[in-house]
Amino acid sequence: MQKLVVLISGTGSNLRALLEASEDAEFPARVVAIGADREADGLLLGEEFGIPTFTVPFTAYPDRDAWGAALIEQVRQWEPDLVILSGLMRLVPPAVVDAFSPHLINTHPAYLPEFPGAHGVRDALAAGVEQTGASLIVVDNSVDGGPIIAQERVPVLPDDTESTLHDRIKPVERRLLIQAVLDIANSHLDLKELSRS
Repeated sequence: MQKLVVLISGTGSNLRALLEASEDAEFPARVVAIGADREADGLLLGEEFGIPTFTVPFTAYPDRDAWGAALIEQVRQWEPDLVILSGLMRLVPPAVVDAFSPHLINTHPAYLPEFPGAHGVRDALAAGVEQTGASLIVVDNSVDGGPIIAQERVPVLPDDTESTLHDRIKPVERRLLIQAVLDIANSHLDLKELSRS
């Protein structure tokens, strides 16, 4: 059984999908802890699903490196097989990448390498493209430039707003994430091998 730690900043919609999937006894992975960099609404899912939660508030540390060191300490307590950044709206410092990669993955609401960064949906709309997408990547020290695990196109509709487009991308992100967790747990996907290629 794969042990997952999921890190969030917001409502945790991808996290909820993962928690619901893992309620199936046949699902080969379990979320063992939920962490956040602030008081995030998604932490309430811990209470709902009986999962321990922790917060490492970014503002409580003098700099990003100090925050990263505290985050590593918290995550390591759970001895995870996989760490998932699911809407964690903060770049993790290199020490975090070094500690957990390639078993550190991230969902992104664009078809990478198109539209990296914190505003992938807004940037796609501003560029006037006809399609964008969702991606799942191994986290490295670039901005959304790590090895791509899976991705899928999502059309941009003429009347789309940032909100409506994001709402259509999220279910694709969730599907890619759950499939990847399954593939990793069942040894159909080797993140070390992917990161070397």
